[in-house]
Amino acid sequence: MWYGQYFHTLDNKDRFVLPAKFRDKFKELKKKKFYITRGLDKCLFIFSQDMWEALEERLRAIPFTKRQSRDFNRLLFSGAQEIEIDTQGRAIIPGYLKGLAAIERDIVIVGVGDRMEIWARLEWEKFYQNNQKNFEEVAENLFD
Repeated sequence: MWYGQYFHTLDNKDRFVLPAKFRDKFKELKKKKFYITRGLDKCLFIFSQDMWEALEERLRAIPFTKRQSRDFNRLLFSGAQEIEIDTQGRAIIPGYLKGLAAIERDIVIVGVGDRMEIWARLEWEKFYQNNQKNFEEVAENLFD
């Protein structure tokens, strides 16, 4: 559903422009809001409303009596915020999330199938450099 990588810069109000292909997809889905939250590996996750609701349902199915479930849900949901795209295709990254992802101004928006991720450009470049050389090995181990 979401694919590609797009390099952007936050404006002075911490807004980013959603890539045109992603804006078109939102129009197709007839949705203007999405959910942004802390991600894994020092990035932020962005979910469409439908994917967010599916994720909530999956997480509700995990018993709250399990400590890992409680801890994960607390961190994921406490960091989440509903965000709307303005008429110019922009959205704001909340300050507390910018800090969690070490975002200053330059970002990379990455499509990862069922979600989008926002990375500080330097963090993305480190991730990419550290993982591209293992791509084939990982593929062999995942798809035996």
